[in-house]
Amino acid sequence: MADMPHLEPAIETVDRQLHAAATTDHQTDPDAGLDELQEHPIVTTENDQHYKMSFVVGGLFLNESIDIVNLHRTSANWNQTRQMALGESITSLPKVASRRRTLREIASRLSKLNDAELRFFGETRDRTDQQALLWLAVCREYRIVHEFATEVVRERFLSLQTDLSVESFDTFFAHKAEWNDALASISATTRSKLRQVLFRIMREAGIISKENKILATYISPQLDGIIAEHSPSDIQLFPGLKSDRGIA
Repeated sequence: MADMPHLEPAIETVDRQLHAAATTDHQTDPDAGLDELQEHPIVTTENDQHYKMSFVVGGLFLNESIDIVNLHRTSANWNQTRQMALGESITSLPKVASRRRTLREIASRLSKLNDAELRFFGETRDRTDQQALLWLAVCREYRIVHEFATEVVRERFLSLQTDLSVESFDTFFAHKAEWNDALASISATTRSKLRQVLFRIMREAGIISKENKILATYISPQLDGIIAEHSPSDIQLFPGLKSDRGIA
């Protein structure tokens, strides 16, 4: 694979920022210093696709997402929604930069849902369905999460290997790094932080248990129908669901 020297500064910045975040998890603002992570995705050489790693800002953000979707009903676009959310102080983070960063990430995730999915998210009171839609949004927003969900989580569930060890992510990431110079340049500390946040998101979405067991997905027939109609291939992101609306 060809060298990618133009990516080295961005990668070094990512490593440095994630290291800082990893060592301040106990603080109120654990995602401080991650602005550049959103601005400089790690680019691959195939079809100019990229791995966006800014999911490291936090978890699923269910309550914040509900508030933002409600605000979006009266706004013209997602940029306006984000500004409205900042003014409403939806997040409890003390620093303006941290709130702006987090709200930007939440809005970007939600923008990946189509109109039917977004409308259902705002109307339903079923938190399981809301969690499932946020997991769907996360997988669409971050390529690395989508690939882990389909290549590792789904395959292990289908083979009845429901234990999802943290080493499974390390193996997955190492395999990706063999074919991507930029990923290979990410430090072990950075990989650990990415893994930590990803497993947190999966637990909050009900994809895995607190003991890291892969859980069968159960969503309402209404949501199942919306996903099957508009994006049937996304069913594979949910362990146990099949495109014919059965359980694998």
